[in-house]
Amino acid sequence: MSAPQPENASRSAPARPSAFVDLRPWHLATALSLSLALAACGNADAPAAGAPAGAGGPPPAEVGVVTVTPGDVGLITELPGRLEASRVAQVRARAAGILQERLFKEGSNVKAGQALFRIDAAPYEATLQSAKASLTRAQANLSTATALADRYKPLIAENAISQQEYANAVAAEKSAQADVAVANAAVRTAGINVNYARVTAPIAGTIGRALVTEGALVGQGEATQLAVIQQTDPMYVNFTQSAAEAMKLKRAMADGQLKSAGADAASVRIVLEDGTEYAQPGKLLFSDLTVDATTGQVTLRAEVPNASGALLPGLYVRVRLEQATAADAIALPQQAVTRSGQGDSVMVVDAEGKVAPRPIKVGGQQNGQWVVLDGLKAGEQVMVDGFQKLRGDAPVKAVPWTPPGAAPAAAASAAPAK
Repeated sequence: MSAPQPENASRSAPARPSAFVDLRPWHLATALSLSLALAACGNADAPAAGAPAGAGGPPPAEVGVVTVTPGDVGLITELPGRLEASRVAQVRARAAGILQERLFKEGSNVKAGQALFRIDAAPYEATLQSAKASLTRAQANLSTATALADRYKPLIAENAISQQEYANAVAAEKSAQADVAVANAAVRTAGINVNYARVTAPIAGTIGRALVTEGALVGQGEATQLAVIQQTDPMYVNFTQSAAEAMKLKRAMADGQLKSAGADAASVRIVLEDGTEYAQPGKLLFSDLTVDATTGQVTLRAEVPNASGALLPGLYVRVRLEQATAADAIALPQQAVTRSGQGDSVMVVDAEGKVAPRPIKVGGQQNGQWVVLDGLKAGEQVMVDGFQKLRGDAPVKAVPWTPPGAAPAAAASAAPAK
């Protein structure tokens, strides 16, 4: 017989509050969300298996490069110079007298032989007339003397006259001939003086202002300067070069490092005071063999065409002269080369995008570019732009460099300047 159970033993346990049952889904969702977030953070820190290293990092920086292409590059030397007219003539009065008229326009172009001034020629014309009269008298005396000598010639053969009389007749004829020659010379001299009264241009060119005015007495005791004519097409440019630089250049050509551009191939360019380059090239005429003892400079001269008259005598200019050519050289933009006391260097980008410095040998400058003689090989990529993007040993992406203001090109090359 079973023992009696307490009255409350048969009752079920009291039910939990309904609010506890309703909040359980919310707690479960919250815990699940936190777990997923933590898992995502952990996976983000560790790369997935098989993924390449750095796949989630920033892309490599782009830098502008040029591709090395060796070739023959002319070495340009820039020197100070001064323009000079190719021909200069001083118009002077060769006959003394009063200047009566100016026959040209100041600053105009004149031709050779063109009349420029007229001097009072009356005294010279009078002298010419007197000389002509003297010539006529001398010719008359010659006729008389010749007739007498001809008449005596057969008589001497018959001993009708003495030998002395015939000799006197022959001497008188020769003296008359001399008088005619003197009279002819006097006529010619008087005619020259008359022509000198009409002053003409000795050369063709541009004439300046008149240095005397009408009414002035000129040519009295000295040949008075009346004007100046300058021939400005072509023009000469005289410039100087350091004797040390000239000797260094000659040694480099003797050692085979450089080769001469040649007298005919030497290019001469004129740079005006405002920095612009004159359109037409010139040619080198000569180089002085003597060094100036006071300055240590050698004088050179070039000829430049000036049909337009843009170049003026006396103007100071810069002369770009090609004296030598470097074989297998490279022309690089100036910003690609770093110059320091330790030497010159560039930054080279390899196939893997690694950037490394490279020492080079610079031979000169041409058209805003450095001429590199040694240190680079064909096909290498030299960095020109983007230096501020370098970050330690981080690789870079090489892209063709385009000069400022130029149209984008498919590829850029460090090629010899034309």
